[in-house]
Amino acid sequence: MTPQNPSDDNRWSDLDRPPLNAAALRRGLVREGGLYRDIEVVRQTGSTNSDLVARAAAGDVEEGVVLVAEEQTEARGRLDRRWSAPPRSGLFFSVLLRPREVPVERWGWLPLLTGVAVATGLARAAGVDTALKWPNDLLVTVGGEERKAGGILAERAGDGGVVIGVGINVSLRADELPVPQAGSLALAGAAGTDRDPLLRAVLRALEDWYGRWRAAGGDPSVCGLQETYTAGCATLGRTVRAELPGDRSVVGEAVALDGDGRLVIATGEGVQEPVGAGDIVHLRPA
Repeated sequence: MTPQNPSDDNRWSDLDRPPLNAAALRRGLVREGGLYRDIEVVRQTGSTNSDLVARAAAGDVEEGVVLVAEEQTEARGRLDRRWSAPPRSGLFFSVLLRPREVPVERWGWLPLLTGVAVATGLARAAGVDTALKWPNDLLVTVGGEERKAGGILAERAGDGGVVIGVGINVSLRADELPVPQAGSLALAGAAGTDRDPLLRAVLRALEDWYGRWRAAGGDPSVCGLQETYTAGCATLGRTVRAELPGDRSVVGEAVALDGDGRLVIATGEGVQEPVGAGDIVHLRPA
């Protein structure tokens, strides 16, 4: 993990991609009684999630620490998928949460809560509509097509901790896309790609939603999370294929999100099957 140093920026300078201002982020987000304890920005690391999980396991970090990297060399998504992006082309960060007031069985809502927070923050700060693909993908529209612009990864960390990792493609250009199905806020027509206000907006929305959810004891209905996620979920109402553990798959219409955050799929056999983990493929355009 390489600390941020102004002199380092000259080696990989891009006038369209200025470095994040860690001091300004701390001034705007760290406050007495708030969620965030510190905002750390490093020039490069393998994975912010791996770093924060290791620190939490060692017991030397408290809830509300945010680790941001200008570049990740070993970034991971769900199912241990690897991905990479040019330095300073996106927001790559992880947050340590310790939701002690919430029963562990409701912690599965944290990735969905984060998705709602990211969509809320980006709508406010970038003017971009972000749809949520269950359980953890962020979708934008580029040239009339649905593209993945980001993702969320939640991992248990030590005793009573969860690290939530977020990756968002901000200024990625068409010739930099890792795959044709990828997108970015810039390609989706964002009003601005200055990452400082984008990160502040996303983290403030996360603090707000996390506070509501925690105050409700993790009940997604009471805090409005289930309703809000459902309203912004691009998966519901679609014909999907769920690729499940054990080389099993289920095809049907995604009809609902249950109280545990599982996707309910109505199959052609008339069965409604809740899916708690798996890879979802959209088979029919919205």
